[in-house]
Amino acid sequence: MNRKSQFSYVCNACGLCCHNKVITLSPYDVLRLARAAGITTRETIDRFTIRRGSILKFADSGACAALEGARCGVHRGRPLACRLYPLGIERGKDAGDEKFVTLEPAAGSLGVYGIDGDVNEFVEGQGGAAYLEANARYASLLAVFRERIAQTVDFDRVEPREFWRRAVREALAESNYDPNSLIDGMFDADGIVGIGIDDAEMIATHIEQLREMLARESSPESIAAAAVMLAVSIGFSPAEVQ
Repeated sequence: MNRKSQFSYVCNACGLCCHNKVITLSPYDVLRLARAAGITTRETIDRFTIRRGSILKFADSGACAALEGARCGVHRGRPLACRLYPLGIERGKDAGDEKFVTLEPAAGSLGVYGIDGDVNEFVEGQGGAAYLEANARYASLLAVFRERIAQTVDFDRVEPREFWRRAVREALAESNYDPNSLIDGMFDADGIVGIGIDDAEMIATHIEQLREMLARESSPESIAAAAVMLAVSIGFSPAEVQ
């Protein structure tokens, strides 16, 4: 599906789609969750996420950590994946290269699928534009990561496939991972920028701070793991930074 494809969806707030999911979060997702909950990004990571801020937390019961009954407790700051549901988005390397897919409804879901509009109307109506724009701005860092990796790794001496295999494993590990200040800073915007500024200024300052942190980081393993984490968090394949 593309932006012009016929599509509509009416949510009837049954809450069934808010169970037993794997929801990948971007830095902007975490920021918006924090603002909706009225807490810092550090507190948001601890309360609502796993894997260092990159995945939404679900309880043993299967319910999202933000779910209150059948309602989202942070609905105005809900992540992009939740806004787009029941659509999924696939991103390509080229700017604007995107495809949408219809996801299977949760068993017993009261949501109603239709063709009363198009994909673009649905995405815009769910406030997805701000999230996609923010992700595009963070995507500008991927080239910076690639350049920094080229500066710190001699691939004539280091086997590339094994290097990247380790980077992907480290980035996506849910436990027993190494400390990584770049990944920590990626999701804890308040921790490296501070609080009290609007979203647009926060994103610009956050990206600049990450650039500066990246320039100071000398460990190629840490840089590569952070690069993979960023790529995955904004909807790209790990191969985007290789």
